[in-house]
Amino acid sequence: MNKRLINFRPIARVVSVLLLIIGALMLTGMPFSYYFGESMLPLLYAGLTTIGAAGLLFLVPRAPRGSLPQPSDLTIRKREGYLIVALSWTAMVTFGMLPYLYSGMLPNVADALFETVSGMTTTGASTLSDIEIQPRGLLYWRSLTQWIGGMGIIVLTVAIFPLLGIGGIELFAAEAPGPTSDKLHPRISETAKRLWFIYVGLTLLLGVLMYVMGLSGYDAINHSLTTMATGGFSVYNGSAGVFPPRIQYLITIFMFLAGVNYTVLYLSIKMRWSEVWQSDELKAYIGLVIVLSLFFTARVWYITGNPLEQSFRESVFQVVSLITTTGFVTADYTSWAPSLTMICFVLLFLGACAGSTSGGIKIIRNLVFLKNSYLEFRRIVHPQAIIPLRLNGQIVPGRIITHIFNFLLLYLILFVFGSVVLSVLGLDFMTAIGAMATSLGNVGPGIGEVGPVDNFSWLSAPVKLVLCFVMIIGRLELFTVLVLFTPYFWRLN
Repeated sequence: MNKRLINFRPIARVVSVLLLIIGALMLTGMPFSYYFGESMLPLLYAGLTTIGAAGLLFLVPRAPRGSLPQPSDLTIRKREGYLIVALSWTAMVTFGMLPYLYSGMLPNVADALFETVSGMTTTGASTLSDIEIQPRGLLYWRSLTQWIGGMGIIVLTVAIFPLLGIGGIELFAAEAPGPTSDKLHPRISETAKRLWFIYVGLTLLLGVLMYVMGLSGYDAINHSLTTMATGGFSVYNGSAGVFPPRIQYLITIFMFLAGVNYTVLYLSIKMRWSEVWQSDELKAYIGLVIVLSLFFTARVWYITGNPLEQSFRESVFQVVSLITTTGFVTADYTSWAPSLTMICFVLLFLGACAGSTSGGIKIIRNLVFLKNSYLEFRRIVHPQAIIPLRLNGQIVPGRIITHIFNFLLLYLILFVFGSVVLSVLGLDFMTAIGAMATSLGNVGPGIGEVGPVDNFSWLSAPVKLVLCFVMIIGRLELFTVLVLFTPYFWRLN
């Protein structure tokens, strides 16, 4: 009987396509380097190195005849799908840090890797102490890494897999954020194309609006990339706080849109409003943003004595930035009040809607947990009654509830365990829990010594490497990575 061996040819083929795209995108930073009078060689060398590696991987030979049970040696099964996602992210961050290393911008491997992982996972934590003195071409690449990771480069390549004779459903299931994977089209490649059409369209729209409202073309490009990716990298030390109020309001609106499920955005574009308002998660998202924004505004206005408009603008900006895990800052929210700092810390775990570019636990998981907990009281009073949990008007299957509860428990365990590890490595309590929460949730700023006005440059190399692993686990929704460390994954039958 044939063993179900892992088929490495499609894995190598997909990773090679990914690296080809990454290498080509690196080269798009060269015009910025030329325009600002900087050396183009780091991006050129990094791009060519990455493209060369892609070519070598593409030449991986076919598997021996008879060693695999499927009819095509390019068929992707579930195990290959998870391996492709994990290895693709490993390859992307490995080659993605080459521009930093070749240029000397971040000569330390730990710093270069951290910056790249933070970018690709749209976390937004940075090791750069002075951003504004860095080469503009490399800062563009830094912003582009977040845009690439925003929707997930895997979803992009799924759209072109038919050209390679490779099916992509297993990749989409492993890569797509959130506990559900609503498909806009029966063919997974068409779904990926439509998601990226929305993603690219909103990015272009934001960039044009920023330019029209007074930003330079360079600033508009960089901040539109990192806003729609819910990433938070800026080309200024003061983040979005350096922009005039009109730009801050514009960024707030698009951060909010970036936190909406892309299926809902698609239905909105099609003006299928009845289906849009069926989403309990969207209602909870909107309600949460409104309530927290008003509460923060009242407290900040009272505490700081700032004008009401400024208090409202800074409050709604930080609430949306933290919920969507974007990580832009316009004010030091840890200086407002201990109670508001605690709420901001809780928001590091929340996340926006599933199926968006945001990180975190996601609202839908929290919603299922709260609804099921409430129903448990009814079940206690009426033990014989069958009381199903409904979401969007439909009954949630028990296996989904179990999966969500397992995810929440595992998320909590990882947070506690990781915080202990960081404490052992020398971080104080507040900084350890802040760094762990913001890295696992892919947010960026945290609390303690990694707050909104601090950076991660002072951390030791071991701490940075731990946080790199945590950021990738958080971006890929825990199970996609952790399943690789189970013996069941590697069994041949």
